[in-house]
Amino acid sequence: MKKLFIVLLAFSIGPFALAQETVQKPKVPVGGRPNIPADLVVEFGFNVLNNRPEDMSTGFFGSRTLNIYYQYPISVFGANSGFTLDPGFGIGTDKLAFNDEMNLFNDPSNGPESSDFLELTDVFGDDISVDKNVFSLNYFEIPLDLTYHVNRNNYTKGFRVSVGGKVGFLYNAHSKIKYTDEDGLTRKIKDSQNYGLEKLRYGLTLKAGSPGFYAWSYFGLNRLFQEGQGPAANQSQQISFGIAVNLF
Repeated sequence: MKKLFIVLLAFSIGPFALAQETVQKPKVPVGGRPNIPADLVVEFGFNVLNNRPEDMSTGFFGSRTLNIYYQYPISVFGANSGFTLDPGFGIGTDKLAFNDEMNLFNDPSNGPESSDFLELTDVFGDDISVDKNVFSLNYFEIPLDLTYHVNRNNYTKGFRVSVGGKVGFLYNAHSKIKYTDEDGLTRKIKDSQNYGLEKLRYGLTLKAGSPGFYAWSYFGLNRLFQEGQGPAANQSQQISFGIAVNLF
C-alpha cells in the first residue's frame, strides 16, 4: 500500500513539474527571429536607369544593388492603429554593368569632376579582351517609412505595406575594369573619382510583405549626374527593385 501511494504521488507531481518547466522556458519568436524591437534588413535587387541616353544601356543581371538598414518602428496614431513610422540609417551599394564594353571616364576638357562615356578600346587599345567591366556607387543612407500592419494587435505577424523615402550621401564611386592586353598580360584597374555624380540622392520607396520577408522598390527623384557634368547632357534617374530579408 505504501509503494502504491508513492507511485500515485509521483504521477501526480510529474505533470505539475513539467508544466512549471514549460512556463519558465523563454518563448522562441515566430520564424526563429529574435524578439528585438527594431529591424535589421538586407535588401537585394537590380538597378535600371530611366531617361538615360540611348547608348548608355546596362545589363540587367550585372546591375545589382545591396542595401543594409537598421530601422526602429515608432507607433503613431495610437497603440493599435496599425501604423508605425520607421526611421533608420544604413548603407546602399549599387553596381551598373554597362553594355558594349563601355564605361565612365574623366573628361579633362570639362574639369576634374566630370565624366564622358567611352568604349574601353578607345582608352586601353583595340587588341584587348575584357573580363570585367562594372561601375559602383556607394552611399550612406537615411530611410524613413510609414508602415501599415494588417495585424494591428501584433506587429511582428501578418502582412504589412510601407510607403516612404530615403536620402543618400555618396561617399565613393569607382569603375572596376579587368582586361587582357595583346601581350597576354592581365590588367586590373580600379579608378575612384566623382565622375560628375550628384553627391546627394533622394527618392520614394514602396515595400510590401511579411515582417521577415518583403518586396521593395525605389524611384529616384533627382538626376544621377550634376548639371553639365555627366556624359551627353545626361538626365538619368535611378530605379531599383528587389526582395529583402529582415534579420531581426
